[in-house]
Amino acid sequence: MLSRPKPGESEVDLLRFQSQFLEAGAAPAVQLVKGSRRRGDAHPDHIPLQDRRDVVMLDNLPDLPPALLPAPAKKARPTPGHALPHDEDPEERLNRHDQHITAVLSKIVERDTRSVPVTLPVPSGVAFPPVFHRSQERQVKTAASGKRSIFAQEIAARRVSENRVSSTEQVVPSLDAPEGAGPCETPSSRDRSNQISGRSHGFHKPNLVTGKGLRSKAAEQEVQTIHEENLARLQAMDPEEILKEQQQLLAQLDPSLVAFLRSHSHAQEQTGTKATKARCPERPSVPVTEEEPIMSTCTKESRTGNKVEDKLEGELEDKLQPRTPALKLPMTPNKDWLHMDTVELEKLHWTQDLPPLRRQQTQERMQARFSLQGELLAPDVDLPTHLGLHHHGEEAERAGYSLQELFHLTRSQVSQQRALALHVLSQIVGRAQAGEFGDRLVGSVLRLLLDAGFLFLLRFSLDDRVDSVIAAAVRALRTLLVAPGDEELLDSTFSWYHGTSVFPMMPSQDDKEDEGEDEELITEKGKTKTPVEGSRPPPDLARHDIIKGLLATNLLPRLRYVLEVTCPGPSVVLDILAVLVRLARHSLESAVRVLECPRLMETIVQEFLPTSWSPIGVGPTPSLYKVPCAAAMKLLRVLASAGRNIAARLLSSLDVRSRLCRFIAEAPHDLALPPKEAETLATEAFRLWAVAASYGQGGDLYRELYPVLLRALQTLPTELSTRPLQPLAMQRMASLLTLLTQLTLAASNTHPEPTSGAAESRVSAIPPSVTWAHVSGLKPLVEPCLKQALQLLPRPDVWSALGPVPSACLLFLGAYYQAWSQQSSLCPEDWLQDIERLVDEFLLPLLRQPPLSSLWDSLRDCSPLCNPLSCASTPEALPSLVSLGCAGGCPPLSVAGSASPFPFLTALLSLANTLVQIHKGLCGQLAAVLTAPGLQNYFLQCVAPAPAPQLTPFSAWALRHEYHLQYLVLSLSQKAALLQPEPAASTALHHAMALVLLSRLLPGSEYLAQELLLSCVFRLEFLPENASGGPEAADFSDGLSLGSSGDPQCRRGALLLQACQDLASIRSCYLAHCSPARASLLTSQAWYRGELLRVPGLLLPVPKEPLLPTDWPFQPLIHLYHRASDTPSGLPAADTVGVTMRVLQWVLVLESWRPEVLWAVPPAARLARLMCVYLVDSELFRETPIQHLVAALLARLCRPQVLPNLKLDCPLPGLASFPDLYANFLDHFEAVSFGDHLFGALVLLPLQRRFSVTLRLALFGEHVGVLRALGLPLTQLPVPLECYTEPAEDSLALLQLYFRALVTGTLRACWCPVLYAVAVAHVNSFIFYQDPKSSDEVKAARRNMLQRVWLLADEGLRQHLLHYKLPNSSLPEGFELYSQLPRLRQQCLQTLPTEVLQNGGFKT
Repeated sequence: MLSRPKPGESEVDLLRFQSQFLEAGAAPAVQLVKGSRRRGDAHPDHIPLQDRRDVVMLDNLPDLPPALLPAPAKKARPTPGHALPHDEDPEERLNRHDQHITAVLSKIVERDTRSVPVTLPVPSGVAFPPVFHRSQERQVKTAASGKRSIFAQEIAARRVSENRVSSTEQVVPSLDAPEGAGPCETPSSRDRSNQISGRSHGFHKPNLVTGKGLRSKAAEQEVQTIHEENLARLQAMDPEEILKEQQQLLAQLDPSLVAFLRSHSHAQEQTGTKATKARCPERPSVPVTEEEPIMSTCTKESRTGNKVEDKLEGELEDKLQPRTPALKLPMTPNKDWLHMDTVELEKLHWTQDLPPLRRQQTQERMQARFSLQGELLAPDVDLPTHLGLHHHGEEAERAGYSLQELFHLTRSQVSQQRALALHVLSQIVGRAQAGEFGDRLVGSVLRLLLDAGFLFLLRFSLDDRVDSVIAAAVRALRTLLVAPGDEELLDSTFSWYHGTSVFPMMPSQDDKEDEGEDEELITEKGKTKTPVEGSRPPPDLARHDIIKGLLATNLLPRLRYVLEVTCPGPSVVLDILAVLVRLARHSLESAVRVLECPRLMETIVQEFLPTSWSPIGVGPTPSLYKVPCAAAMKLLRVLASAGRNIAARLLSSLDVRSRLCRFIAEAPHDLALPPKEAETLATEAFRLWAVAASYGQGGDLYRELYPVLLRALQTLPTELSTRPLQPLAMQRMASLLTLLTQLTLAASNTHPEPTSGAAESRVSAIPPSVTWAHVSGLKPLVEPCLKQALQLLPRPDVWSALGPVPSACLLFLGAYYQAWSQQSSLCPEDWLQDIERLVDEFLLPLLRQPPLSSLWDSLRDCSPLCNPLSCASTPEALPSLVSLGCAGGCPPLSVAGSASPFPFLTALLSLANTLVQIHKGLCGQLAAVLTAPGLQNYFLQCVAPAPAPQLTPFSAWALRHEYHLQYLVLSLSQKAALLQPEPAASTALHHAMALVLLSRLLPGSEYLAQELLLSCVFRLEFLPENASGGPEAADFSDGLSLGSSGDPQCRRGALLLQACQDLASIRSCYLAHCSPARASLLTSQAWYRGELLRVPGLLLPVPKEPLLPTDWPFQPLIHLYHRASDTPSGLPAADTVGVTMRVLQWVLVLESWRPEVLWAVPPAARLARLMCVYLVDSELFRETPIQHLVAALLARLCRPQVLPNLKLDCPLPGLASFPDLYANFLDHFEAVSFGDHLFGALVLLPLQRRFSVTLRLALFGEHVGVLRALGLPLTQLPVPLECYTEPAEDSLALLQLYFRALVTGTLRACWCPVLYAVAVAHVNSFIFYQDPKSSDEVKAARRNMLQRVWLLADEGLRQHLLHYKLPNSSLPEGFELYSQLPRLRQQCLQTLPTEVLQNGGFKT
């Protein structure tokens, strides 16, 4: 016997018990008996066959769900032992056995009511009958048959009332009441009198005073008494008196209280209307038309029937409360509709037609509204309503939706509305980034959206459960993060000269802890957040960096869940991959977090980079799962570009090596994919391998795929000969050539040189397995491609279609010959002869082609330096989200445009430099490129004084490629200058270009800056003025402008000659103070010299600012000043004098022969740097060489063409406040100067009248002791004396200080002749100046000062102040005097009091 189920047993156990019971064949303990339709027919032992139940067996269920296709028709088969009767209708039998609820609902038969009397229901004033409460008294007694329910009692009572009404109707026929008759029921005499008396004024019962709350039994009687008294008082008043009293009440009461009373009265009127309807059920209703205001039916009848009686009432109501205009509705409300017995007008306003569109008559700003496609709609645009643009409350007549309404719609409970709002916001963001809105909107749309929380709205929408909302959120996130055109630009320039290295797309003003961190530290940081970053909430992080703010919200695990679990469509997958690419481009830390997100990269590689798949035809793909996707391969490439460790992990842990073999081994047309997708996938596979080869990795793949690569190279000439050229095919060919270039460089790094230091020891890699023997046979296959490409140079249209293919060929040849020359086991004669052959067959014919000259001529048109506006940031650029701003694509005449000459010319110059470095005998032939007129004009415009382009993400990227071309030209020029006996005509121009380029190079180009300092900048060959009479010309120029100097050693020519002789020492000084950090220098050196085993990654440093400041010639002097400020004991004298003298020598050379280089340094900044010479050390200015150099530089600053540009009031680079520096300078002068004249000249220079009065007040107020030592003669003053005396001083405080210093004897002509003359001139101008507009204070001060001058005991000073005429520095006093007082001055003196004049006269 089977046991009963026990607690804890599952359904599996119950099914097992069932199977055991059926196998045993035992009789069940309970039998189910179905009763037949007729009682007594069923027998307990007889069980019909149709009641046998089926047993569900879980083991026999299929693994897959049933297909959603109609099953084949089954033929009916009779049950064994139960034959079907032949005479029975099958339909009847089915209907008889059908017991489902649908069978019940389908058998509804209408009852025949033709002979049944119709009883109308009792009319009611409400939609539903009132609710009965048990406390109410029952009107109907309980039937004697037994206890009945409340519901049955209610039904019985209703039937009784209906029977009464019907019997009354049968006995008394219904009579149509005449028009104007009274109510249906006959009221009593008292009621009639009350009704008639109250109707005259429309008050039938008290509306406000109800007696609620009174406990007295006579409460209702009291209320009625009050009501009758009010009616009697109203009847005794005229309508005019009533209106007057009403106005007084309305003026005294609160408007809100009046509105409440009116609404209460309206509610009472509606209640009365319902009661009247209940009493008059047979009154015909009056239809409501569109022209008539909607009102109660019985109210209208009463007014119609009692026109004479209600005339006063209507006039009074019109006066008491003005009527609102009639509401015109698109439909006529009917009282038979549900809940339409009382028409609520305020709830029917939405059914009206839209109000007419308001035309904007003023310049008032209006709210921006957008269409469902994200287009900005004009305020006066009139669109039809069927477009769905008018479903909003505010400004209902205007089409479109505002940003606030769209944000509100994203919180809707309807998923379709949320998806629609996100889609519209995505369209708005895309159009804003494309610049479609322009200046039509005030402010930035993107900034407004981000400030409103749009970023986190998208993040919350990603957590939605509806797939359509998730898809819309992913698309909006991609639109926000991935700017259109950025990825296309970076992909198209991948094969350029060092195009694999890019700047990280992160804000430049990011936290300082991100600087200087190597990959290992970043990897650990990606696992555990820093305390500072972990404590900051995501909104604060997003305010400075949107990517960091998103990563702090666990975005990556959510994207992984969407890809792994929800399995979205192709568009969502591509959007997610694009977002991940953007996150990986942000920084090394972000790339590490993408790589280490659990199961994210595994899911992408397994699902979207399978090694086997079903063939995919042309057309839309229903799903991207288990189908190779080029975007996934690109994500791997971008991740590998972030660091060599990431690339190694991708190749090993994720088995990317087998994927590369799978997608490269077959040609694109054999991959069973759509042609475009196959080309892109092959291109990305080549690029990923090229990135890995940039670190010296993936060499084993080269040996395995060597035949495949050779076959691909052999097909390149055939593909180049096809017309038209396919852009995707050109990109694939260029990527293949870039891969071969990196593999060739890896072959030359087989034996790396050992490095020392902690920073270098951390960068370790396995030596590459590619040797020179593996790549030596590639050049014969690449040369035909280059030859065929160069033949297309005269055809600009076909040449531009080639893309980067010619550049990639030239770069491969440069890497090939560089690797060949480093093979010590081979004979040098072999590669030298091959280089000569290459030059004769390819390069020299190319240099003689006229189309090449047109490429040089187009440099200026495509240059960002020559066209700064081309690099300007877009209005919608966000500082927290870096974008290159290439929304509409690059113009043809730009750095990355189709007609840009930069990639080809840069590759050509790179090859020329490599060949000249190997074979110096070819320098004369290849240096012919330096004489191109287009190149000379381009350099002239680059060195011309002009503001540098603003440093934006796009300008940093573009300028880096432009600086590559400039550096390669200068490097070739330096090699040619060393071998030429006489300097070329363009040597001075190239030297100026090198000086300008040195101050413009961006981070990542530290090696180029170091090479410029070593080669071009301090080379005597680049200073042809030294050998062509430059020093003599300088002396002649100074003699014409300043006069001859007594000491020949002090002349500028002698100083320039000495500086040219000390160029080696000057270079050593600047190398010690201007060289970049060693770690950055070694990393940059590994990039540019092709040392692949030392390359840590392809992400450049963040371009916050150039490597060297614009005033880099003063950089060693500034370092000395800061060291002296931090070292109270002082600096060693030998180092101080040597560094200062080298800096002053170099600055003098630049001031004399390269003035355009210092154009970016304002004259005021140069003056401040000269003042630092005196602040470094107390004895430094006494050195004779220092004095000569400072005097020469001061004379250059005081030239008439430079002096107007000396502006001390403007902000100066590298200087917080010039007044503070000048105050420190005065302290130093007062302490250690001992009356040095050159020191005093620098003190006097900022005291000119056109500069700030703060400087003069500092001297005469706080440092008046300086006047005792400031004995510079008037003849040695570097600027005219009129610069100090004109115009007249207008500062009363300074004039009083002048007068006090003169009167007290602090300022004397023998001690300070310059300032004595200045003070006398300004005091004389003040005391004799007659200005009627002067204030009373100024007039009183002038009169007092004139009186005190007249009473002075010092006759000489009195004579100077009264008889001053004009400044004249040739006179001992510095000014001329009147022999006698002019008439106007005498008249001023006559205004003084008589006793003052007498005392002054007595003293005189």
